[in-house]
Amino acid sequence: MGRSGLICAFLIAACCCCRRAAGVPGEAEQPDPELVEVEVGGTALLKCGPSHSPGNFSHADWFSVHKEKPTLIFRVRQGQGQSEPGEYQNRLSLQDKGTTLALTGITPHDERIFLCQGKRPRSQEHRIQLRVYKAPEEPLIQVNALGISVNSEEPGEVATCVGRNGYPLPQVTWYKNSQSLKEEKNRVHIQSSQIVESSGLYTLRSVLKAQLTKEDKDAQFYCELSYRLPSGNHMKESREVTVPVFYPAERVWLEVEPEGMLKEGDRVEIRCLADGNPPPHFSIGKQNLSTREMEEERTDDNGVLVLEPARKEHSGLYECQGLDLESTASLLSDQQELVVNYVSEVRVSPAAPESQEGSSLTLTCEAESNQDLEFQWLREKTGKVLAKGPVLQLRNLKREAGGGYRCVASVPSVPGLNRTQLVNVAIFGSPWMALRERKMWVKENSMLNLSCEASGHPRPSVVWSVDGTASEQDQDPQSVLSVLNVLVTPELLETGAECVASNSLGRNTTVIILELDSNRSTSLSTSTVSPYARANSTSTEKKLTEPESKGVVIVAVTVCVLVLAVLGAVLYFFYKKGKLPCGRSGKQEITLPPSRKGEFVVEVKSDKLPEEMGLLQGSNGDKRAPGDQGEKYIDLRH
Repeated sequence: MGRSGLICAFLIAACCCCRRAAGVPGEAEQPDPELVEVEVGGTALLKCGPSHSPGNFSHADWFSVHKEKPTLIFRVRQGQGQSEPGEYQNRLSLQDKGTTLALTGITPHDERIFLCQGKRPRSQEHRIQLRVYKAPEEPLIQVNALGISVNSEEPGEVATCVGRNGYPLPQVTWYKNSQSLKEEKNRVHIQSSQIVESSGLYTLRSVLKAQLTKEDKDAQFYCELSYRLPSGNHMKESREVTVPVFYPAERVWLEVEPEGMLKEGDRVEIRCLADGNPPPHFSIGKQNLSTREMEEERTDDNGVLVLEPARKEHSGLYECQGLDLESTASLLSDQQELVVNYVSEVRVSPAAPESQEGSSLTLTCEAESNQDLEFQWLREKTGKVLAKGPVLQLRNLKREAGGGYRCVASVPSVPGLNRTQLVNVAIFGSPWMALRERKMWVKENSMLNLSCEASGHPRPSVVWSVDGTASEQDQDPQSVLSVLNVLVTPELLETGAECVASNSLGRNTTVIILELDSNRSTSLSTSTVSPYARANSTSTEKKLTEPESKGVVIVAVTVCVLVLAVLGAVLYFFYKKGKLPCGRSGKQEITLPPSRKGEFVVEVKSDKLPEEMGLLQGSNGDKRAPGDQGEKYIDLRH
């Protein structure tokens, strides 16, 4: 190298030394900057030098470097800080005795290099790279509601995924049935775009397009956003969606509800189904038994044939026809037999049975069904099962055997399938009435309902002995209830009323005695007597009240005692006169012990039967003991 070359090299080195001494930031080659990571809205702590640096930063300048151009933003002099006018003027403050600069309210625009340059004891420079992060919002997914046809030649749009307000830009991944999707020519295409908001945050929009098949009709699609925060890597998933997939039908079939054995009266629905989407246009046909051809049935708006109530005539062969409106292809289902189980009307013979008391009667029940039948006979008023089988034998009939009998024809194999028939058995007899005499307490000049019930065969007719408004109600084919509305007059109180029931075999009467109730209140229930009260209540029968009954008993006992006393005196008189024979036909001779020679006892033997002696009762109605019903002893010592 010549002399001139040495001079030039010296000048260049000297110039570089001068530039470093001048302290112009960014001109000298620097090491990698220190990395500081902060989330949006947080506070960045910028240290003027590494934490292990022993330097004194009581005199330093802070710069922000944007597009390689440093701008002074903060000065430190003797440990006191001062912001420079600009975007950071109100967001900077000193911490840690001036060694740390705090930047608040971090935004994406703050992602840049910050430079600290110390002045004493010698020039020092420290660079900091600030990284800003913001998690995106929950991803929103919107499915293509119009659907995708499997016959489409190009991939159709499946769904769109949107991730808003993230920083930096997140990464999107698409999944189908939890399997990630990759770009595939003519099969899968993912198109993503981004928008930078005024805040500096990113909004990501990604569209998934795919060629789908019939097997994808239930596939679950979703998107995933991957992003980074100071704490590490994170991800968020959208909800799962299913896109409508359209494909032609390959098969149609019939479905019947309810399943299992059907019976008359059920609600039956017959519908067509297909494995295509959308389903084809359906029609349902039923075979005509005469022509053996299918005839179209009328269905509702949804193409469902409703049979309500189902009848046995609905049984037969059905088939479904599906017409694809796009391809005009027609598909037929397999024929399906519908069976509606039934029981015909039940017939009982004889239809109107009647018989004499003491005779026998046979009732026969008939019905038809497509299944095996079981028969039962029940007593209508009690529900008691009398016999199993179609025949009911009634022997030694009595009046009480008259009334309703029900035949039940049922199908054990089809629960709930049964039909019944009620028949009334009539027993010939004169009218029968519950009471012969009845007493009622009434108020004078009040309206009164008198009721009278009679039964018999032939059905009796009822007449009243007094005038009034009468009405009749049929209790059953052999019974009648007559109600007479009358005004209680003095004449009615004196005569009472008679209800006379008669038929061709005889007549019967119920006498109603009316008593004026002047000492106690009369309720409506004593003015109108129902058949149940007549049959069961004692308040309307001719019976004395309890005080009157006790008084009559006491009087009767007193009279009996006096009669016996007189009779005993007469017998004693004849005995003293010697006119009373005492043989074996009479009672035994009266023999007394010596201590009782002066006492006399007269015995009276009654010729009445023991049951007649029951008429002699105490005031409480108690009968004598059985061994004391035929003899009475009267003590005449006093």
